[in-house]
Amino acid sequence: MQRRTLITSLALATSLLAAVPASAQSDKTLRVIVGFPAGVSIDVVTRIVAEKMKDELKRPVIVDNRPGAGGRLAAELLKSAAPDGNTVMVTPIVVPVLAPMVFSKLSYNPETDFAPVGKVCDFSFALAVPANSPVKNLKDYAAWLKANPQQANFGSPAAGSLPHFFGVMIGTALKVDMVHVPFNGGAALQSAVLGGHAPAGIDVVMEWQQNAKAGKVTVLATSGAQRSKVMPDVPTFKEQGFPEAVGQGWFAMYAPAKTPTAAIDDINKALNKALATPEVRERFAGLGLDVGGGSAADLQKTMQDDAKRWAPVVRKSGFKAD
Repeated sequence: MQRRTLITSLALATSLLAAVPASAQSDKTLRVIVGFPAGVSIDVVTRIVAEKMKDELKRPVIVDNRPGAGGRLAAELLKSAAPDGNTVMVTPIVVPVLAPMVFSKLSYNPETDFAPVGKVCDFSFALAVPANSPVKNLKDYAAWLKANPQQANFGSPAAGSLPHFFGVMIGTALKVDMVHVPFNGGAALQSAVLGGHAPAGIDVVMEWQQNAKAGKVTVLATSGAQRSKVMPDVPTFKEQGFPEAVGQGWFAMYAPAKTPTAAIDDINKALNKALATPEVRERFAGLGLDVGGGSAADLQKTMQDDAKRWAPVVRKSGFKAD
């Protein structure tokens, strides 16, 4: 199965008005909208969780793929869905947090159109260089870039993606003016780095995993607060003396604004139960993901904190999508 980076959320749902009793929805199908094609990472993750959630909810749970506009089409669908506890969306941080920072006009407002349900998972990023690169750690990399400023550029899967902005964060931490080179997806980025056509690339850890094991790329560092479970031998940026370069992406679940609090609580409970099962934890670990969970309020705080964290980075990048 081909997995592509989807990275790649300021969602402050301010009104959770109890309009319909959650019990009235117990026999209806829960539709989980995913704004990306079947088979990509977020779709796989959502299906793993949905399969377990139906056992707790005791009603059907289906995944409805609605790809388009980098997940923004799904956000529009969620906005227009009835707030009756029968529709939710799983989306990456880019849709509720980054999109409002880079688009001057959006067809949805995360603050008023979404109600947080819970975080599904976290994932880290990795900085990789070609296997024949002369650098093998971050300090050497920083020194090499300063001596060879023409090599001070990095690739990401897309302009405006979280790997793009994490690269800006890395440049600040290394005190190097790094130039961003966007590629048309993770596969194109991988090919460029493997072939030595790009001196460095930033993508989610899972995307580098196979090529790193095969010795085709060298992963210099990962972005999490802790080492990646699938790359335990690779030190983090923080471990190598660059604590400013710590950042993660995540997938999270949302309901339409004004969905009854009781309905959100039921879905959140089912999500947490699913994430606690050994099967889900094992499959997430194999994908290099950290299990999410927690309350809707926890997700709201995460969104607020991440909005504050990424806003100055986005501003420094100067990137605007329109």
